[in-house]
Amino acid sequence: MAYLFTSESVSEGHPDKVADQISDALIDNFLAFDAESKVACETLVTTGQVILAGEVKSNTYLDVQQIARDVIKKIGYTKSEYMFEANSCGVLSAIHEQSADINQGVDRATKEEQGAGDQGMMFGYATNETNNYMPLALDLSHALLIELANLRRENNEITYLRPDAKSQVTLEYSDDNKPQRIDAIVISTQHDDFDQEEAMLAKIKKDMIEILIPRVKAKYPQYAHLFNDDITYHINPTGKFVIGGPHGDTGLTGRKIIVDTYGGKGAHGGGAFSGKDPSKVDRSAAYATRHIAKNLVAAGLCDEVLVQVSYAIGVAKPTSINVNTYGTAKVDLKDGDISKIVETIFDMRPYYIEQRLKLRNPIYSETAAYGHMGRTPEVVTKTFKSPDGQSKTVEVELFTWEKLDHVEKVKAAFNL
Repeated sequence: MAYLFTSESVSEGHPDKVADQISDALIDNFLAFDAESKVACETLVTTGQVILAGEVKSNTYLDVQQIARDVIKKIGYTKSEYMFEANSCGVLSAIHEQSADINQGVDRATKEEQGAGDQGMMFGYATNETNNYMPLALDLSHALLIELANLRRENNEITYLRPDAKSQVTLEYSDDNKPQRIDAIVISTQHDDFDQEEAMLAKIKKDMIEILIPRVKAKYPQYAHLFNDDITYHINPTGKFVIGGPHGDTGLTGRKIIVDTYGGKGAHGGGAFSGKDPSKVDRSAAYATRHIAKNLVAAGLCDEVLVQVSYAIGVAKPTSINVNTYGTAKVDLKDGDISKIVETIFDMRPYYIEQRLKLRNPIYSETAAYGHMGRTPEVVTKTFKSPDGQSKTVEVELFTWEKLDHVEKVKAAFNL
C-alpha cells in the first residue's frame, strides 16, 4: 500500500538558522587566521539582541560583534521594523577559553593520534532516489526556500517578502519505496504588513503557486513530473505572518539538526554541527559518514544505506562502525561483513577525517543554511579581516564530503 513521508526546511532568516550562521562565521574567521583553533561557539538571538557564548583555544583575536552584524546584514535583517536589525542590535560576547580538561583529550604528541573531541554516535545516509543521493522530500523543501530567498533578494516579481520562512513537502511513495508524486506542500513566509488581510493572503498564495513553484520546477527539471494538479497547498496557514525572525521567536545554535541532515530519513546521533571546529566528531564524523554512504550508493553497492560510527572522548579509534543497507545490497555479503570492508577503505580516526575532507579550512559558513548534506562541491576564494587590520585571502574547497572520490576504491574492494 502506498504511504506518505514528509520533510521540512527553514530559511536562512529563520531565527535558529540566524544563530547557526553567526556561529559558523565565527568558526571560519578563527580557522582563517589559526587553522588549529579549537572552537565551540553557541549563539542566541532574540528581539534586538545577540548573545555569543562558548569556548575557544586560538592564537587569533576577532571582532566577534562585527562578524555577527555582517552575517545578520547578509541574511537581510536591515530594517528597524523587523525589530532585529544588523546595525542596531546589541551583541554580547561571553566567549571564554576552552577547558584544559577537554583539550588534553584531543591534542596528542603526534597529530595522527588526535583523540575524539567528545563521545557519541554519528550517522551518514544516502539514497539513489535523487541525483545528489539525498531524500527527495528534504531536497524539495530546501529548493523551495532557496528560490524564495532568491525572489526576496531580487525584489522584483514579489516585493513584500521578509527573511523568515519555512517549507514542508509530503511525498507519496509506492509499495517498492519509489516516490510517485507530491501530495502536499506547506510554505509559511514572513511578509510586510498590509491593510487588507484577506486580499494579501490570497495574493501570497497565488504568488507561491504561480511564481515560486514554476521556478522550482524549471530549476530542478528532474522533479517536475512529481508536481500535479492535486497537490494540497497550505500557504501561510495561520494567516498573517508579519512578526517573525528573532523578534517572533528566540533562535539558538543547533536546533535544526534534522533540517541540516536528512529530513527524518536514516538516523541522527543528536549532535549539532554549527559552531564546532572539526575536532568535534559530532560534526566531522557526521560529514565523514555521509561521504562513505554517498560513495557506497554511487558505486552501486546498494540503493540506500545508513552508516554509523561511534567514539569515546579522547580516543582516536572509533568504538564501532556499522553499515545498514536496508536489504538493498547488490553483493552477497551480510551488512556486518560490508562494515568490516568499509572500515579498511575509510580511516575514521579524527585526524584522518580532517585531512581527507580538508576540514581545517574556513568552509563552514556555507553549510549553515539549506542543509549540510547534498550540496555541490566547489572551490571558492574567501577574504577575512582581523581587528588589527590584517587581511587574509584563501582558496578553499566547499562540501568535500559530497565528492564521489572513493567510488573506484569501493568498487575494487567489493568487486563491483
